[in-house]
Amino acid sequence: MFKKFILSCFILFLFTNTGICRTDYDYVNISNPFLKKIPIAIPVFKAMYETEIENQIATEGANLLSDTLEFTGYFKILNREGFLEDIRKIGTTGQNIHFQNWISVGAEMLVTGLLSVKDENSLELELRLFDTLKVNDNDKLLIGKRYSGGKNDLRKMIHRFCSEILFLLTKSYGYFDTKMAFISTASGKKEVYMCDFDGQNIEQITRNNSITISPSWSSDGAWIAYTSYYKGKPDIYILNLKEKRVTNVTEKGSNLSPAWFPGRFALAASMSFSGDSEIYLLTGTGKIIKKLTNNLGVDVSPSFSPDGKKIAFVSDRAGGPQIYIFDLSSENTERLTFQGKYNTSPNWSPKGDKIAYSGIDNGEMNIYVIGSDGKGLTQLTSSQGKNEYPSWSPDGSLIAFNSTREGISRIYVMTAYGTDQRRLLTMPGEQTSPSWSPRVGD
Repeated sequence: MFKKFILSCFILFLFTNTGICRTDYDYVNISNPFLKKIPIAIPVFKAMYETEIENQIATEGANLLSDTLEFTGYFKILNREGFLEDIRKIGTTGQNIHFQNWISVGAEMLVTGLLSVKDENSLELELRLFDTLKVNDNDKLLIGKRYSGGKNDLRKMIHRFCSEILFLLTKSYGYFDTKMAFISTASGKKEVYMCDFDGQNIEQITRNNSITISPSWSSDGAWIAYTSYYKGKPDIYILNLKEKRVTNVTEKGSNLSPAWFPGRFALAASMSFSGDSEIYLLTGTGKIIKKLTNNLGVDVSPSFSPDGKKIAFVSDRAGGPQIYIFDLSSENTERLTFQGKYNTSPNWSPKGDKIAYSGIDNGEMNIYVIGSDGKGLTQLTSSQGKNEYPSWSPDGSLIAFNSTREGISRIYVMTAYGTDQRRLLTMPGEQTSPSWSPRVGD
């Protein structure tokens, strides 16, 4: 049965006929590492008919919205126990809200929600974002949205509203419709798994009963390429997620570390059929287009710049592994990293100005970020186990990585400046090699 779910929604017309009363909120500079978190109050949503199921969803929805906004690192979620008035009693539209009461508890922003549930397939949700500090009441409403769908669409509704909030503040819709691919030994073997951006809805993708490593997303989110020892040696597999169709690259020798070409059905990979491991450009079906590098030593772990004009990769041509940049137009190669004797796993930022990587210095494996011009080297993790395989969120605000700081390797997330480091999920076995998807939509 076709399930109706309106995510584009309707703008709520409140107070006047102009809908959203303000759209020019002060811009939040996400490139500021000392960004002050915005105190925001998110009371439990009001249930229209106060049935048991409505009350349950009202609490669940408010908690999910709080967790989602907190995940961004931009907000400080205020404790509901300190609230001075009950939105469920006075209404959610703003007409009867005493904004001074919210200012008194430290809230600069306020979210209210009103929902109704008629049956299993009918959930109506109204959400509003207010700026409590605005002097003029008509300017306080920043966003108003109405969503329609089924009960199972609650996460989509909340995430869509959070995207609206983030766009208002940062001019970016964020990553609330993204996935995370990673490697886990939960089944006893290394397999590819996938989850939502926040660690929810974990799903096993491969069942090779072998060693599987290095998952990589295509830029349309439809394909995942990875390396597997399914046939006894490392080969590349290219999986269509929707059709479950797999193509493999089984050239002689090692076939490793696939990385998708931005905006094209093509990828780079490290292959050794001609002797040393070199970087090759392949079609999306695994056919070789051309050889990109040609040097003594091992060249692995390619990562494309967002415009597809350059590739960062790892080579031991100067001794220990270091990160280099190959220009696809000029075919020139330049060394990027010089500090530390062991630098690997480069991952280019979405804006193209930075590269995150794993490096060993003073006996510790940590995550570093360096400008794509070789300047501004910054260490993001320190003295907390082995930290490896950084992967940027598609808006460039967060970095996922794996760490052994709690013993066994787990997936963690931090801001692009190393703050707010927290574990993404907990599941059996170890988890490594996170790969953040592009925005994939609903």
